[in-house]
Amino acid sequence: MRTDRWNKKRELNLYAFYDIAPQAPTHFLVIPKAHIPSCGAVTPENSAVVAKCFEAIAKITKELGIEEFRVVSNCGEQAGQTVPHLHFHVLAGRDMTWPPG
Repeated sequence: MRTDRWNKKRELNLYAFYDIAPQAPTHFLVIPKAHIPSCGAVTPENSAVVAKCFEAIAKITKELGIEEFRVVSNCGEQAGQTVPHLHFHVLAGRDMTWPPG
């Protein structure tokens, strides 16, 4: 998946690509270019960036023909966040268990 495939005008200011260690048949990441450390650092000033990420998730899943999926963002070390930059995992293609983890 290449970001420019669905973002020809590049107005979204984010990246999207497949995870290098997928946890589902479809597993891609959506990452804003603007630095936000995690969901815990979303503010009124940067929340539009998060909205654009979710718009991109909706567009990409539609393009891939995916109707059912899970979106995950780990916030903090105990939650499994290994990269200190906000990003969203989009997983699909298998039954998701609950509770996760």
